[in-house]
This record gives sequence, structure tokens and C-alpha cells, in this order.
Amino acid sequence: MAENQSSKKGVKKKFFSVDIPLTAAKAKLYAATQEELHGKTIKIDMTKNLRGKNVELRAKVQLMNGELTSELISMIVTPSAIRRVLRRGTDYVEDSFVASSKDASLRIKPFMITRNRVSRVVRKELRNSARKFIEQYITIKSTREIFSDLMTNKLQKAISLRVKKIYPLAFCEIRWIEVIGEPKAKTEKSEQ
Repeated sequence: MAENQSSKKGVKKKFFSVDIPLTAAKAKLYAATQEELHGKTIKIDMTKNLRGKNVELRAKVQLMNGELTSELISMIVTPSAIRRVLRRGTDYVEDSFVASSKDASLRIKPFMITRNRVSRVVRKELRNSARKFIEQYITIKSTREIFSDLMTNKLQKAISLRVKKIYPLAFCEIRWIEVIGEPKAKTEKSEQ
């Protein structure tokens, strides 16, 4: 047992670069071997890249054909960024649901702020309309395309334009999106 511990201390560690999809950044991870990094999770702060929007990306490292790559797991807008946007005399609408894309099942939490105070009925309509639109939008896209659209603000703008007919929004954002597994359609087929 003493020999095993001493051999771990003597192992020379070095930096390995990992490509992160949809970003120009390369993460440098410190480990003894590439195999040791397989399955690890990386957190990337995207605040500078997304012009001040406090977003944290999480990616899972994978070893494929001797090269380290990563796959995006989640994108989270920090609570401090949301607190900064909230104002007195407005209402916020949030939701949480699971939807399936082409290649994965996603947990999505949209967050919207109205320009003024609104009734509960209007908030319910905003929530339902946004959920319906997001579910339709996501079913025809892959997770990589969805993350790309979120980073370029394409999806948020589309939601805002859709619900504008009900009530105009001051702020519309996907607060949390996370890959939670295989799509529902595939899991239902495998069970049958």
C-alpha cells in the first residue's frame, strides 16, 4: 500500500488543452494522463465573450481517438445578473420544464420580466405561450444548435417577439438550460 501511494506522488503532471464547442477558448487542465480527465466537468465564465451577460457554461470532457474534446452540459445565467435586471413596479414570470431536442432531453427554465405590473392571468398566458414556443423550437434542433442560438440571443429574441402580442417584455432570457439525458421519444421506444 505504501508503494502505491509513493508512485502516485512521483507521477509527473502536465497541462492538457481541451477544445470547448461554440467558443474560441481552449481550457488547460492539469493532470498526469489524458484518461484521468475523461468525464471531468469544466466551468467556463462567458461574461466577456457575451458582452457582460453573466453566463456560466459547463462542459464534460471526453477522450476520443487520443484527443480531448468536450460536450456542453449546461448554460446558467447567474442569479446576480438577474437581480441586477429586476426593478420595482415590474413582475417576473419564470417556468421550469423538460423538453426533448433531436439528440437529448433538456431541463429549461425561461425567465421574463414585464414592463409594468400585470395580472396573474397575463403572467400565466406569458408562461404558457413561451413554453409552447420553446418546445416547438427545440424539437427540430440539436443541442449544439440550441446552445449556439442561446449564445447569439436568437432564441430569446424569438420568444420575446412571440409573447409581445400578449404583453411587451422588458427582459427575456433562458435562465437555465441543462442536458439531462436521452430524448423522451428514444426512451419510450426502448421501453416498448
